[in-house]
Amino acid sequence: MTDLNRRRFLGAAGVGGLMLATGVPASAQGRAVSTVYIGSYTSWGNPPGPGFQVGTVDSATGKLTITRGVSGIPDPSWFAYSRDGRVVYTTIETDPGKVTALSITDPQRPRVLNTVNVNGAGPTHATVHGKYLLTANYSSGSVSVLSLQADGKVGRVTDVVTHSGSRAAHAHQVVSDPSGRWIVAVDLGTDSVYVYGIDNAGKLKLNQQLALAAGLGPRHLAFHPNGRFAYVLGELRSEVTVLAWDAAAGKFTAGQVISTLGGATPPENYPGEIQISPDGRFVYATNRGHDSLALFTVCETGKTLTFVSTTPTGGSWPRHFTFDPAGTRVYVSNQRAGTINVLPRDPRTGTLGGSVVTAKVNNVGIVSFK
Repeated sequence: MTDLNRRRFLGAAGVGGLMLATGVPASAQGRAVSTVYIGSYTSWGNPPGPGFQVGTVDSATGKLTITRGVSGIPDPSWFAYSRDGRVVYTTIETDPGKVTALSITDPQRPRVLNTVNVNGAGPTHATVHGKYLLTANYSSGSVSVLSLQADGKVGRVTDVVTHSGSRAAHAHQVVSDPSGRWIVAVDLGTDSVYVYGIDNAGKLKLNQQLALAAGLGPRHLAFHPNGRFAYVLGELRSEVTVLAWDAAAGKFTAGQVISTLGGATPPENYPGEIQISPDGRFVYATNRGHDSLALFTVCETGKTLTFVSTTPTGGSWPRHFTFDPAGTRVYVSNQRAGTINVLPRDPRTGTLGGSVVTAKVNNVGIVSFK
């Protein structure tokens, strides 16, 4: 089975994107609405998705309305924003992999600036780090560094590092640590988290490779707001591993391991996304297969987690989720159901209510607000 076919089988062909743009227009009724961008997969699925779309979310009702599409962007799998919020970068999860820069000075009418190759295959994730854009390339098991130009366009590739291990490497995420000094890459295939430094020429230097449990399949991690801990989601073992983070040394230390299922035993389960509430009190993770959102409370200022519950997401194969700006709703992309569902959230207790379909998008990848 090829890498791409395996990812299609698992429902994990990447991470599409729905992101909040910088503008906040007013609706016809005077209520505030947020501009959002939606990504779905166009080259596979039954039926395939429409690709890059633009929409709005009504802050009063939570309803998501799709307003238009942007053509010529196949398989958008993740969005990252320029530091001034005027440009959005989307990965194109193809082989060869690409990234496209779009101006969002008019949030409802994104305009393509340029598209470049990342010198890797199947980019699933991207992040802006200073004057560089980095991508995690799943199929080639690599991390690419690309320069950013003053006008927001993507420039040349300055470096590519390829991971290796007993299994085929599959880089799935790349982020900056809270201090802004280090770059962290999560690799599902090598069961490792990598920490890199980066120099002024855009070259990466490995500072640490933290090997986690064999067969964990680490997919994504989320840092606690206090900058001292991170939580790694294992796609292949339905577990969260707590990591202590030393920003001065640029090194992780593995700690507690806890299930995302709380004793449930579904026939298959492949967790997709992990996020922490802005106040740092709760961690959530999607269960693809069990089709639920797991809720954990954060204890000991982040050192440990306590499992609380799972809540059905109202659809099949929840790839991604996000909180709305007020933290009172959670938006979930149920990929196989082709729906974006919204669940009410109590910020005080972290608990979730029953879901309602707020939009239909075939092969939807991710829902998130900027």
